[in-house]
Amino acid sequence: MSADQELVRRLRSQVADRLNEQRRRDQVNGVPPMSAEDEREYARSLIVQVLEDHARYELAEGRTPPTPDDDAQIAGAIHSALFGVGRLQPLIDDPEVENIDINGCDQVFVQYGDGREERPGPVAESDDELVELIQVLAAHAGLTSRPFDSANPQLDLRLPDGSRLSAVMGVTSRPAISIRRARLGRVYIRDLVANGTFTEDVGQFLTAAVLARKNIMIAGATNSGKTTLLRALGNVIPPHERLITVERSLELGLGEFKDLHPNVVAFEERLPNSEGMGAVEMADLVRRSLRMNPSRVIVGEVLGDEIVTMLNAMSQGNDGSLSTIHSNSSMEVFNRISTYAIQATERLPMEATQMLIAGALDFVVFVRKQNDYQHGGGLSRYVESIREVTGWDGRVLSSEVFAPAPDGRAAAHAPIACMDELEYYGYRPVVHGTWA
Repeated sequence: MSADQELVRRLRSQVADRLNEQRRRDQVNGVPPMSAEDEREYARSLIVQVLEDHARYELAEGRTPPTPDDDAQIAGAIHSALFGVGRLQPLIDDPEVENIDINGCDQVFVQYGDGREERPGPVAESDDELVELIQVLAAHAGLTSRPFDSANPQLDLRLPDGSRLSAVMGVTSRPAISIRRARLGRVYIRDLVANGTFTEDVGQFLTAAVLARKNIMIAGATNSGKTTLLRALGNVIPPHERLITVERSLELGLGEFKDLHPNVVAFEERLPNSEGMGAVEMADLVRRSLRMNPSRVIVGEVLGDEIVTMLNAMSQGNDGSLSTIHSNSSMEVFNRISTYAIQATERLPMEATQMLIAGALDFVVFVRKQNDYQHGGGLSRYVESIREVTGWDGRVLSSEVFAPAPDGRAAAHAPIACMDELEYYGYRPVVHGTWA
């Protein structure tokens, strides 16, 4: 039997009020803020208090208080509403769930890893409660509190489990939320070979390219697996290197595994406050990252004018950088970068941008998302193409060194210009001298 949602909402509000009051007292008294874990532990004690208060009230009113089992269920629901995702928590906890789309509190669509789509029940009693849930999440997720209200109707954040949440309100008839699950946290090249993302040959090539400090741009459509591949490439980087990651909302989580990457600084874009002040944009963070003694700079997703700063960094000695970008093919990446660059503060013309690309990027890896539900194949993601940047002659010159094989997955296609370097780092191509 599920917990009484109205009771959970009322008691959660009481716990939140007491928690906020303690935060204010600490601030006034100059006490350092509690760590996330300390705050969660303190909230658990507050939950016990409000449940005891509620039991006494019920007895005083001549009603039967909740049983210990009921209390445990209510306590869990309150804690999930405060620090988790409320009634969404069971979906988030399900390892088979891939994406969750919410078009109002009672219009919920869940996509599973095998391609199934289901419609569970409501995740909140009303749209207002749904918005309140997201506001609570925005106050606790990420490095800083993020507003979500009529003045700030858009929100992007990373949930505690690494999933990415995007929400809008006011600009739609009902609040709309999309959650993209991070199903693979500690992911390695071998895992992606095993699940068919690419062949052993491509896996060895990518490993050698990272070790050789090649600048790599991962391209693909939304939800094609770019971030998962970026994590896998990041986990090739030796643990002694200092990594600076720059993201709109924290998602990569390379610093969460201290055995793999003990020296990581994760930058997160900061949005302006209600007065329009205090914003720290991606381009500013990329510039700042270069002053933080990085071995490599990893930009989670390029969507704007930070591209110029990043390419400048790549071409000025910060080798081994990694990033992702939205694109429909490996060749289209160059035009997409040019489009972003011409909108940047620098207003770089096409020719200057193409020269910058040629001097900065080494490889573009394109990831394809394929839907084959009609034939029972479900959803698949795989590396389709890898393009090597070879120079500039009025435009970016490139060679598709791995092209789609009959099954769509990338296979050796053309000689690699930097093969000597890659062989030094252990790459032994399957095809020697004879190219498809």
